[in-house]
Amino acid sequence: MTHLPVIVSKRGESRVRSGHPWIFRSDVARAPGVPAGAVVRVLGPTGRPLGFAFFSDRSEIQLRMIERAETLAPTFLHDRLLAARAWRETIAPGAEALRIVHGEGDGLPSLVVDRYGEHLVVQTLSQATDGRKAEIVAALVEIFRPRGILERNDPRVRALEGLPSQVGVVHGEVPETVTVSENGVRFEADLWRGQKTGLFLDQRENHAMAREYARGRVLDGFTYNGGFGLTVAAKAGEVVAVDASADAVARVQRNAALNGITNVTAREANVFDLLHDLDGRGERFDTVILDPPAFAKSKSAVEKARRGYKEINLRALKILLPGGCLVTCSCSYHVHEADLEGILADAAADAGATVSVIEKRRQARDHPILLGVPETYYLKCFVLRKLA
Repeated sequence: MTHLPVIVSKRGESRVRSGHPWIFRSDVARAPGVPAGAVVRVLGPTGRPLGFAFFSDRSEIQLRMIERAETLAPTFLHDRLLAARAWRETIAPGAEALRIVHGEGDGLPSLVVDRYGEHLVVQTLSQATDGRKAEIVAALVEIFRPRGILERNDPRVRALEGLPSQVGVVHGEVPETVTVSENGVRFEADLWRGQKTGLFLDQRENHAMAREYARGRVLDGFTYNGGFGLTVAAKAGEVVAVDASADAVARVQRNAALNGITNVTAREANVFDLLHDLDGRGERFDTVILDPPAFAKSKSAVEKARRGYKEINLRALKILLPGGCLVTCSCSYHVHEADLEGILADAAADAGATVSVIEKRRQARDHPILLGVPETYYLKCFVLRKLA
């Protein structure tokens, strides 16, 4: 197959050689006659071959590298889906709900595939993967044999590629909700309308970790569907699961009933306000878990996000009993791990608490992070122990 050439600037060449998969429009020197979504051959300013990439004629990320060798196998898509499956069988054998393709982390930029039992959810987030949707679906059917595949092509990032929002079945049948097991707990997942693709699969390993530390009275803030709260319930005396969404609270209640869990109480409340009220009333907990939504979705929001993270963690440390653990997360890419650690240190100082760091964790291993590509490292999780 002949691939049209795209010439990048010296800075673009340096970026490719450093291992970063994204080349921005400002570093593309020439792309004569290249159609939207094409696979192109990438050349440096002197004609040096740099590999192959997906091309976009709309996005600021104009090239997404898929291969840095001088040849590209025509079966690369199929081959990488096979490799992605093999890796998941290594790190998560028997898992019912997990990510089986994580974009750049699996050498398939802008492609996301999640598995929920016998069903798959696919997201084609660029012109290139969207244009190959039929090929991708056919390969997924061959490799994974699902009962159904749903496309959840409703993320806003598709608009940057000039692509419409689409949600619908592309193979077989997909029910409104499916029930899957995660760490021995059954969860109802709304594949059609739920956040992300139904569950927060990137927290699967952290949910299991939290169970190791939980004890006594547990507060689970920003619970969504009870991922942390229901998982730790077996080790807790009582779990108070809190979310500002009435739908989330109802979902936690259904999931608790599904598992016969009776020591979890779901409450609809603003977590910021509740933490302040709990502290004011002198209520105390043996374990506190915080898993808020992204407070900083852009660089301009970082300072406000820092204040938000400090506030919730300061209040959490105040209501945490000495000897107890705080499991606290951030999915804001723009707030890096070192930033979050500094925020937590400031919160501890203001709370008058002596705190030790027990663990620093990341997103689950089925959401791979590329070394040297900070954009792929977004989820941070600290386990802190309050000494006094």
